[in-house]
Amino acid sequence: MSGKHNILAGKFKKMVLSGIDWIIIALFFLVLIGIALLSSKSAGKGYNEFFLSGRNMPWWLLGVSMVATTFSADTPNLVTDIVRQNGVAGNWAWWAFLLTGMLTVFVYAKLWNRSKVLTDLEFYEIRYSGKMAAFLRGFRAIYLGFFFNVMVIASVSLAFIKLAGVMMGIPPAPALILAAVIVVFYSSLGGLKSILWTDLFQFGFAMFGAILAAVVVVKGLPEGVDGLSGLFTHENVAGKLNLFPKISQTDLFLYIFIIPIAVQWWAVWYPGAEPGGGGYIAQRMLSAKKERHAMGATLLFNFFHYALRPWPWIIVALASLVIFPDIQSMVNAFPGVAEQYIREDFAYPAMLRTYLPSGLLGLVVASLIAAFMSTVASHLNWGSSYLVNDFYYRFYNPKATEKQKVLFGRVSTVLLMIFGVLLALVLQNALQAFQYILMIGAGTGLIYILRWFWWRINAYSEISAMIAATIFSLAFIIVENFFITPLSTQGQIEVFGLETTETYWNIIKLVGVVILTSLSWIIVTFLTKPVNNETLRSFYKRINPGGPGWKKVVSDAKRDGIVITSEKDKSWDVPIGLLCMLLGSFTIYSALFATGYWLYGKTLIALLLSGIAIISAFFLTKTWKKLSFN
Repeated sequence: MSGKHNILAGKFKKMVLSGIDWIIIALFFLVLIGIALLSSKSAGKGYNEFFLSGRNMPWWLLGVSMVATTFSADTPNLVTDIVRQNGVAGNWAWWAFLLTGMLTVFVYAKLWNRSKVLTDLEFYEIRYSGKMAAFLRGFRAIYLGFFFNVMVIASVSLAFIKLAGVMMGIPPAPALILAAVIVVFYSSLGGLKSILWTDLFQFGFAMFGAILAAVVVVKGLPEGVDGLSGLFTHENVAGKLNLFPKISQTDLFLYIFIIPIAVQWWAVWYPGAEPGGGGYIAQRMLSAKKERHAMGATLLFNFFHYALRPWPWIIVALASLVIFPDIQSMVNAFPGVAEQYIREDFAYPAMLRTYLPSGLLGLVVASLIAAFMSTVASHLNWGSSYLVNDFYYRFYNPKATEKQKVLFGRVSTVLLMIFGVLLALVLQNALQAFQYILMIGAGTGLIYILRWFWWRINAYSEISAMIAATIFSLAFIIVENFFITPLSTQGQIEVFGLETTETYWNIIKLVGVVILTSLSWIIVTFLTKPVNNETLRSFYKRINPGGPGWKKVVSDAKRDGIVITSEKDKSWDVPIGLLCMLLGSFTIYSALFATGYWLYGKTLIALLLSGIAIISAFFLTKTWKKLSFN
């Protein structure tokens, strides 16, 4: 085994960036800066232009930007980490969020566009009333705008560090600083419009690189592993191919599939898959010309995100199990890389370094840099929009001019990048950050879904949900660190003297936080005063959410001689939206799985799933025409 590792290590040393690779990377940067300069002419006119591109963007550009933002340099690493540990079926940890996405497409996209707020945090003061509404807006502006975005930027910067160290042979700090300077330059120069157009270029470039990398890796596998068929029958890979976990493995079946599909998608807040929409997804919906454009953008995003992108990464992840069956094999093959960075997710850049020749190596490296930059740029602009609109302008300087707001936005963009880079140096792997974000958002998702359709929810509901999620998450972390004893059997632990598995403990953590947090905010909702009538009536008239959850507000207004509905108001179409959500989910899941079975060589089931995808798409197009739009 050690001899094999030494041979591989020697091979890796030869696969370094050549002159043609550096030329390709340099050309990529030049094109990127050129696009940014051309699209930035109007960005400095005002912060509405800087953060929402004048609310005049086409649906296809917004949809591509959404998916480009979620495609970062750490995304292939995360998928690789999941596949190596739990097989292809492990991706249900994020595949389940398609249900959230489809709910946003057909129910919430038009509501967000109708609100005409600048950021989704501004929502708090049109939906809730009093000082607590203002506090909630200001607190989340700092928490999400600064701390949360710094953590996300650090996570994707960690992936860039591994990319630079493995594939470019550059020390982490100089490489990250150079990339950060370029990202900050075009983000602060052109605002959202610059980001949207650079996202279009970067997403196309990144997808081309991902597909090309998968093809080259499969063709370059060792003798005896003949193409995809040989890969899928290899002893290290064959047990990882299932798209659904085996029911016989009860703990994994619950953790990988049942919990995500039954609880996680609606109960957990996660960026890019927020229940009810939010974050940079809401920012794009608010930038759309019309409600239909907002819906079209989010639909395109979900199709690209779930049906189009995963398989090139999955193939490389499976191939990595042949070349690097464990972490130690990667440590031996890359003696020059600090061991703290070599985890399961390290296998993706390691595979690319192994198989890509000169020219292709530079192209794929540039594509991964593109993915990194598109995500960081969006998080910089999104976080900065919170800091400007929901903190600086709302609380610190209400009389700020347009130029002052844009200037503060640019300054905050730089600060977010600096702190994100510093934090990146202490993280170890992408899955670590993913699991932490899921944990602190557990139990808050339901409130973001219901607040549009149930008048009784107030600012105290949301504040208590955030506090409860934090407290209960910390409680479980304390228990994990001080009261859990690892046993000699792999995967077995002891909690307060009771033996269980790590998987069951992870289920208990997530479900426990969801239940306790949900109970907390529901109790607080009924113990506190509702939002005042004036705010509720104004919100209803502005958004027209409809439904039984607003009947009391509508009837009370009518009793007081105040009309908050009009003849133009359409009938409540949420039931149709939910039907579209199911049809859209069937369409995309069927397309996702059909692609997998085509690759596996299982023609019959691939044909069946392709047919289901086509039929579901046909009925979806017929059904969504029944939705009402302003």
